[in-house]
Amino acid sequence: MAKTKRGRILWSLPSRGRGTCPICSRTRIKLLYPRAKSDGTAIKVCKRCIHAPQDKIDVHAG
Repeated sequence: MAKTKRGRILWSLPSRGRGTCPICSRTRIKLLYPRAKSDGTAIKVCKRCIHAPQDKIDVHAG
């Protein structure tokens, strides 16, 4: 049986959930994973930057 709902939520996000990752600066990549900076604000990062160290997130995520 086909899974017709898989990935459907991406259609409601701006630019289909894609953008430039603030950590690694990759373009047109899915930004689906929230990470919190030290000051408490949340940013969305790509799949490869989920496990980035906290100091790298604070430095690169302006």
